[in-house]
Amino acid sequence: MSSQLNSQALKDAIAIAITPVITESGNYLEEISILPAGKSRIITVIVDSDSHLNLDQVTSISREISQIVETLEVLGEQPFTLEVTSPGIDRPLTLPRHWRKNHGRLVKATLLDGALVSGRIGLATQNSVEIDEETIELDQIKKALIEIEFKSLKSEASDLGDDE
Repeated sequence: MSSQLNSQALKDAIAIAITPVITESGNYLEEISILPAGKSRIITVIVDSDSHLNLDQVTSISREISQIVETLEVLGEQPFTLEVTSPGIDRPLTLPRHWRKNHGRLVKATLLDGALVSGRIGLATQNSVEIDEETIELDQIKKALIEIEFKSLKSEASDLGDDE
């Protein structure tokens, strides 16, 4: 149990140190995880924003976070690998800003009563979201995931042919 407390204390110390630089860049600290990797450990920092982060943005914030983390005495002498990333498409929507960021995308939500709701994300507020014009209170959603959409190459080819 003490290693879990130490791990949480370490996550908290890292969060306190890096949150200002993340916030100044207009982003949010989503999560920190620390996993053992042999005699080393992997520190993963997930950074999110109100828009979709591109590789250049993640690289820039990664440099800044790295400079801070490398100087933290709380990490001691144990070596570590720092990974800075943005949330993946498979990450559940849990906060109102997640819903706003994904406006217009397909979502599949499981409600607390077990009902499944699928459709496009519409207007999202602090307390509710529209999914295909049905308003659902966020506190009634058990789990929600973005559905991955693939555009058919055949439909792209026919779209190109329409212009001629």
